[in-house]
Amino acid sequence: MNRDYPLERVRNFGIIAHIDAGKTTTSERVLFYTGMTHKIGEVHEGETVTDWMEQERERGITITAAAITCFWNPTYMPKDGKPQYRFNIIDTPGHIDFTAEVKRSLRVLDGAVVVFDGVAGVEPQSETNWRYADDGAVPRICLINKLDRTGASFERSYESILDRLTKNAVRLQIPIGLEDKFEGVIDLLKMKAYYFEGNMGMNIREAEIPAEYLEESKKFRAELIEKIVEQDDAQMEMFLDGKEPALEDLKKTLRKACLAVKLIPVMAGSALKNKGIQLVLDAVVEYLPSPLDLPAVKGLDPKTGDEILRHASDEEPFSALAFKLQNDPFVGQLTFFRVYSGTIEAGTYIYNSTTGEKERLGRIVRLQADKREEVKKVFAGEIAAAVGLKSAKTSHTLCDENQPIILDPIKFVAPVVSLRIEPKTKADQEKMGMALKKLSDEDPTFVVSSNTETGETIVSGMGELHLEIMVDRMKREFSVEVNVGKPQVAYRETILGTADAEHKYIKQTGGKGQYGHVKLTIKPLEKIEEGAKIPKNVKRYEDFEFIDSIKGGVIPQEFIPAVEKGVHEAMDRGIVAGYKMVNVSCELTFGSYHDVDSSEIAYKIAASQAFQDAAKRARPVILEPIMKVDAIMPEQFMGDITGSLSGKRGQIEGMEERGMLRVIHAKVPLSEMFGYTTDIRSMTQGRGSVMMEFDHYEVVPPNVEKTIVESRK
Repeated sequence: MNRDYPLERVRNFGIIAHIDAGKTTTSERVLFYTGMTHKIGEVHEGETVTDWMEQERERGITITAAAITCFWNPTYMPKDGKPQYRFNIIDTPGHIDFTAEVKRSLRVLDGAVVVFDGVAGVEPQSETNWRYADDGAVPRICLINKLDRTGASFERSYESILDRLTKNAVRLQIPIGLEDKFEGVIDLLKMKAYYFEGNMGMNIREAEIPAEYLEESKKFRAELIEKIVEQDDAQMEMFLDGKEPALEDLKKTLRKACLAVKLIPVMAGSALKNKGIQLVLDAVVEYLPSPLDLPAVKGLDPKTGDEILRHASDEEPFSALAFKLQNDPFVGQLTFFRVYSGTIEAGTYIYNSTTGEKERLGRIVRLQADKREEVKKVFAGEIAAAVGLKSAKTSHTLCDENQPIILDPIKFVAPVVSLRIEPKTKADQEKMGMALKKLSDEDPTFVVSSNTETGETIVSGMGELHLEIMVDRMKREFSVEVNVGKPQVAYRETILGTADAEHKYIKQTGGKGQYGHVKLTIKPLEKIEEGAKIPKNVKRYEDFEFIDSIKGGVIPQEFIPAVEKGVHEAMDRGIVAGYKMVNVSCELTFGSYHDVDSSEIAYKIAASQAFQDAAKRARPVILEPIMKVDAIMPEQFMGDITGSLSGKRGQIEGMEERGMLRVIHAKVPLSEMFGYTTDIRSMTQGRGSVMMEFDHYEVVPPNVEKTIVESRK
């Protein structure tokens, strides 16, 4: 079986945006124009293809990333035979509580179309998604959408991209008219106007630029050409000599700059009014990468730890990354994976190099949102889903057993909100464990734990909405009814000072005794430069460091892991109020052992006690999550909202105008923000809204710490 489309004609890209920027509406237009659907579903009518979960259709938001395969013949190519390009698209959520979906999607995609609301411009989640795309150096195209809305401004939105996201953005198009007079777009490279006519804007009419837009178009075109030729010395020389490079040469240079994230084209349109979307798909073909345009993926050899590369080729050994799990009511668990190299066939065995397990790959399916097409074989550069893999989890590497590789895992943000849940009935109790396991496997930011003292089950997530949706899914998908406690803040503890402590654990009981003796020094964890070399005696984790400075074998090497384990266990229950400790560096400096009585358990207990003793003297403090808050409201309510945020220990960082609305940017502790969505609505007669996302952890003031400690007693 051979591949249908050569690799250079494959595009893997995501559609990302802030909530309500029109991302799912854009995806629906893409499906319609590529012939995957014959009717356009609208978000406000609850009929979209990519938002297929009941909760998504009810709330009109995207919750899970939906994968779609579709095919496109660029508008400038003759329409003969089958379409020329295969698109694998992921429509991602815009709500901050589901940010993990964006992060994992960007990890496996080659490019992104970033959609902005033409009225609001850059919004908080746009910034977060942009940062994720920057982390992965993902090439992007921007679409300023909703230009038909009252208050829309292409220029203001474009300026917000330059101010808040990147100076590399360049206008590729400008709109013809705005608001209810928005008629079409002008392509600045071709210097042509495009109008979208007929059923759902299917017929694209090319025309000369209207006279009133000619001067503006010439001015913006000159800016665009200058930005493009700056990327190529030969073209720059030609340009300075007063000659303009040929259109095709300019496009090639723009493509090269776009792939290197040195330029980001900005386009105009209105998905709801069916204007401009086909030209965005053309731009995906012209300026976003195929798997061949990207550098080889890096990984580690699980046996030697050496770095190895895999190129996007069917001839290389098979390697793929599992990036998402999804429970399907009809076929069971689906494991979405991106193939980086090689090929894999249904019915063969697949090796999970992360766990070292091997299992049979029964069926492979390609997804059209919630519909499935079974395939026998997948090739390099493709995205597909495996049915029924038991051991694969998010971030696991699937590969060729004879030439194993472990690909870089996806890093997720730690959850900041917790809830106590309990089953309503005995029958629910039996089903609850299974439901929670499946949901936490699906979503790595949904963490399940139990309080050992009280026996309560605690679920943690990215926000109130995130946890509300998860409880709702338990009820609908798994028929589990639960009682829910009040939301709790995920506080952390750390130390601000340095201290050392020594502990001997000795126990004599007739026969063989127990003996463990350690001396530890603890201090705040220092940040290290990315790529800095870490000494061999240092084990570095995200928020903890363990240094083995034992000289001359005073503690045998086989007991060192037990010491580290004891420290880890002590950190799980902090000193001030019992919250998990973070950002600590712990050095094992001295100790002793007994030939007969020393054991792993003795060293674990000794290390745990020594750590607790040292932590009490190292100025322990409680940390609280601080949220980045954007409150949006009409101007007359500015004073009330500013006052309410200040009263919640908030720091106002700035204000801006957004059409007829005003936006307050602030940093506020999460503990003060529960239920604020309802508060702001009542303060603004239902016209205000608030957006929140986690920003950082900060030491709590002494009076707040006192309250937290008392509430834990």
